[in-house]
Amino acid sequence: MGFMANFEKFAEKALVPVASKLNSQRHIVAIRDAFILSFPITLAGSLIVLLNFAVLAPDGFIAKILFLHKLFPGLADLQSVFSPVLNGSTNILSMFIVFLVARNMAISLKSDELLSGLTALSTFFIIYPPYTAVEGTSFLTTQWVGAQGLFVAIIVGLLVGEFFSVLSKSKKLQINMPASVPPAVARSFKVLIPIIIITVAFAIGNAIINAFYPKGLHEFIYAVIQTPLKHLGTNIFSLVILAIVSNLLWVFGIHGPNTIAAIREAMFAEAGLENLNYVAEHGSAWGAPYPVTWAINDAFANYGGSGMTLGLLIAIFIVAKRKDYRDIGKLSIAPGLFNINEPVIFGLPVVLNPILILPFILVPAINIIIGYAAIVTGLIPPIAYSVPWTTPGPLIAFLGTGGNWLALVVGFVCLAVSTLIYIPFVMAANKAAAENNIGSGDSEKSA
Repeated sequence: MGFMANFEKFAEKALVPVASKLNSQRHIVAIRDAFILSFPITLAGSLIVLLNFAVLAPDGFIAKILFLHKLFPGLADLQSVFSPVLNGSTNILSMFIVFLVARNMAISLKSDELLSGLTALSTFFIIYPPYTAVEGTSFLTTQWVGAQGLFVAIIVGLLVGEFFSVLSKSKKLQINMPASVPPAVARSFKVLIPIIIITVAFAIGNAIINAFYPKGLHEFIYAVIQTPLKHLGTNIFSLVILAIVSNLLWVFGIHGPNTIAAIREAMFAEAGLENLNYVAEHGSAWGAPYPVTWAINDAFANYGGSGMTLGLLIAIFIVAKRKDYRDIGKLSIAPGLFNINEPVIFGLPVVLNPILILPFILVPAINIIIGYAAIVTGLIPPIAYSVPWTTPGPLIAFLGTGGNWLALVVGFVCLAVSTLIYIPFVMAANKAAAENNIGSGDSEKSA
């Protein structure tokens, strides 16, 4: 217990303040919230891909089970109806991110969030690679409006959000219209000069960069920053380390997934979207280019929520003699099935619980390795489909692979492993309660 007390003191002095600052740092919050706000749209694109190839395709797993194409012979024709959803979701993710990051920055700095976001979107295309002429017609490449342009979108959003907020607060740069002028017009004219300054400055900066690097800023950022980060993110060690850090933060009452969200999205977003685009093109998750993405964590190591606490709940129902544990378990099982585990984290609690800290951190890491091993050995395909985080347990692996039944089996194996690991720690909690006369009740007396 002396070690745990020293560890808690160390965490309170070193880890907790850093994590708290990260959670409130406006640039990190702006990036994190931008991805959170854009998630429903990108999820819609993923679900459409799942619909097209699981339900509407003749060889889709749901279509085969329900004999849909025998009942509805023309069902495959509907794929072309839903495919364009990708063009309005994952394929233009960078446009959402640049707008939302600048908007979020303006909100934190108390300036005009809408015009800040619009200025950032305008700037994003000011520095965009030039139109390509083909047979007398000009075309704008879509290469950088999707996943490959994410880092430029983040940088532009942050810079524009900062500059816009500072410049728009300068009284000398404001154009104040008479009260008779419609509010929308007055709002636009008030920040007209800052918008002009920002757009012209970025145009000049872009021209200078192009003079030294003709391929343009997008290509430069992608080669120097985004590609190395993507390779780092598609490494199993990075995945395990981030999962451990995320769960370690939870142990001290800090929302781990939110704290690392900005870093996580920068590292994993592009690889995840490229896997989804591969599925949209090939109709299968087999052969997806990136076996390792953050999706492995959700598919195999997040049942019940952070710490794989669904395994903890099952262990409680199997071996817990403490009435307080069993009561919390009964209250937590319903939300836990949908990966909501605040009742467990703060009710048992897991936070600063010297007995449960170790399994809470290590169980997800072990299950990530199990899922990774199943993918790299070719037992199951990569997790290429985005699945809502509230999807119950092993179904995430099943749906994320496009309906692979072995993935469902691997998911249940991970759940069993997590339960087995948690059991001795729950038994240790029983003994600790008996020694300290904690959590006693009818269930304990009858045991």
